[in-house]
Amino acid sequence: MQSLNTRDEMNEPEAVDLLAIQTRAANSDDLPRLTEIYNYYVVHTPITFDVEPWAVEQRISWFEQFDRTGRYRLLVAEQDSLVVGYAGTTRFRPKAAYDTSVETTIYCAPEFIGKGLGTQLYAALFATLSGENIHRVVAGYVPPNPISAALHARFGFKAVGVFSENGYKFDR
Repeated sequence: MQSLNTRDEMNEPEAVDLLAIQTRAANSDDLPRLTEIYNYYVVHTPITFDVEPWAVEQRISWFEQFDRTGRYRLLVAEQDSLVVGYAGTTRFRPKAAYDTSVETTIYCAPEFIGKGLGTQLYAALFATLSGENIHRVVAGYVPPNPISAALHARFGFKAVGVFSENGYKFDR
C-alpha cells in the first residue's frame, strides 16, 4: 500500500503554482474526474472506508446532494482545465435538529497532497458558505494523517473524539 502521509514517500514535483489553480462550483461534467480522484483513495489508502471503486453512474446520487446555494456546496480546484481536487459540505445527520451542522469532504489528486491545495479549497469553501445558516462544521479523517490533521487545525477544527477500530480495510 502506498502511504500518503509524507511528501518523501511520494514521487511528485516540489512546487505547485497555486496561483494557476482556479476554484469554482462543481458541475456534472466534473463527475468523472471527481470519481477518479476519489477512487484513488478507495483503492490505495485507508482514508475512505469504501472498499470498492465507484462507477461514475454510482456517484450521481452523491453529486446531486450539492447545490450552488445553501449549506451543501461542492467546489473544485482546476488547473489547465483539469480538476485537481474538490471540497464540499454535506448533511451531518438526517434529524432536523442537526440541520445547521454540516460535514466536510475534501480530496486532492495525489500529486497535490501537501502542496497547499487543501488550504486553498477550504478557504474558498468556507468563504462561499459564510452567509449560510450554519452553526457547526465537522470533519472526520482516518489517523495517522498528519497532512489532514494540519489542514483541519489550520481552520480551527478541534479534536472532539476518536473512533477506535470501527472500520476494516486492507486486512486490518
